[in-house]
Amino acid sequence: MTFKATVLTLYPDMFPGHLGQSLAGKALERGQWSMEAVQIRDFATDKHRTVDDTPAGGGAGMVLKPDVLARAIDSVSLDGDTRPRLLMSPRGRPLTQERVREIAAGDGAVIVCGRFEGVDQRVIEARNLEEVSIGDYILSGGEPAALTLLDAVVRILPGVMGNDLSGVHESFEDGLLEHPHYTRPQVFEGREIPAVLTSGNHGAIDTWRREQALELTRERRPDLLPKAP
Repeated sequence: MTFKATVLTLYPDMFPGHLGQSLAGKALERGQWSMEAVQIRDFATDKHRTVDDTPAGGGAGMVLKPDVLARAIDSVSLDGDTRPRLLMSPRGRPLTQERVREIAAGDGAVIVCGRFEGVDQRVIEARNLEEVSIGDYILSGGEPAALTLLDAVVRILPGVMGNDLSGVHESFEDGLLEHPHYTRPQVFEGREIPAVLTSGNHGAIDTWRREQALELTRERRPDLLPKAP
């Protein structure tokens, strides 16, 4: 099964972006996943190809029109398409590694990139869009957020990473931040690799890594500790 990503955007040239490089790019070339960037403006019906209008009730900015966006969604999400419809939005639920795994386990995703002040609420409801946020900050549009979401998903698709264990021992996979990493040289600017890591005692190494992960999580993200196994 090939993971199929369809992105609805006003800037299709932004895709695949960095996802055309490195592991994700090689996986794209091998057909392990696919991407289609669809121009929302193609579904406007007036001669000016208008996709936005002023907000009802007044206020700053413009709002993406529901009829135009609905036609775009309907063109790519036909009957029988079970892929989730995701709207990248700062007011959405925070993207978690758990949700990333759920998306990666499916057939793909239809991802809507908002622009302007926002998207008409009626099309969000009518087309069952799941609002997803990548952080508590505002971007100029949903495209960078969509690329971030797809980066997180594609890298854990089967066979994308050379060593599948690379995706197991990482931050958030076990509810904790990841432990520190070291490599040669043995001494760097007077700082040595912790002795336990070169001891050959794998039990002691696992214990040390767990303790370090707990300490880092306690210091930087204590909110994660109740969820850790």
